Amino acid sequence: MSYFYLTVAIFVEIVATSSLKASNGFTNLRVTILSLFSYAISFYSLSIALRVIPVGIAYAIWSAIGTVGICVIGWVVYNQKLSYISIVGILCIIIGVVILNLGQNTH
Repeated sequence: MSYFYLTVAIFVEIVATSSLKASNGFTNLRVTILSLFSYAISFYSLSIALRVIPVGIAYAIWSAIGTVGICVIGWVVYNQKLSYISIVGILCIIIGVVILNLGQNTH
């Protein structure tokens, strides 16, 4: 169940960050409220997940998937360009989280 809460935290954080961009510097009140509410749900869900999942592992997964998700949304929704170097960086983040998770099972 902890990984369910971590998954919720990740996806709601992606919504929060996407709506933060769409809030246009907090000038759009509805989108600002969505963003703040989504961050609150994300952090609450993350705190529930941290009852079982080690904080380093949970945060690595949360931030990595969130980063990749936001990069994809920026590319698709906001037409932001991703250079080859950016894509390599994203792949390094993913590989790093996989390695971190593999190392967790050794002790």
